[in-house]
Amino acid sequence: MLSYSAVDPNECEFVAIGADSDLNNGERLYVEIDGLPIVVFNIGGQIFAIGDVCSHDDGPLGDGNLDGFEVTCPRHGASFDVRTGKVISLPAIVDIPAYPVRIVGGQIEIGLPKNKS
Repeated sequence: MLSYSAVDPNECEFVAIGADSDLNNGERLYVEIDGLPIVVFNIGGQIFAIGDVCSHDDGPLGDGNLDGFEVTCPRHGASFDVRTGKVISLPAIVDIPAYPVRIVGGQIEIGLPKNKS
C-alpha cells in the first residue's frame, strides 16, 4: 500500500486519465489506477490529484465539500489540503497521498510511484 505522503514526481510513472478539456473548473473526476482510488480536482484551472480515501476511517473523501483548496470528508469532517494531501483538521491525523499532475498533449497525467521490482 502507498504510504500517506506526497509522491515525488521524479520517482513516478505518469498515467493518462483523460483530456484536460473534459475536466472543467470546479469539477472533480474519480479514477482508479492499479487499485488506487484517486480524485482529481480542477480548481481555478489548476489540476490536483489526491487519494480518494480519508485516512481517518477510509471514507470517500472526494464526495466531500470543497472550499478553496480544502476538502472535507463527508463522514466525520476531517479536512485535507488537495495540493499537498496534508491533514488540516481532526479527527484525521495522518496525511493522504497527493499525486503529481501534468498536462501533456491535452491529456491529464497522474504520477504514480514506480514499482520497485
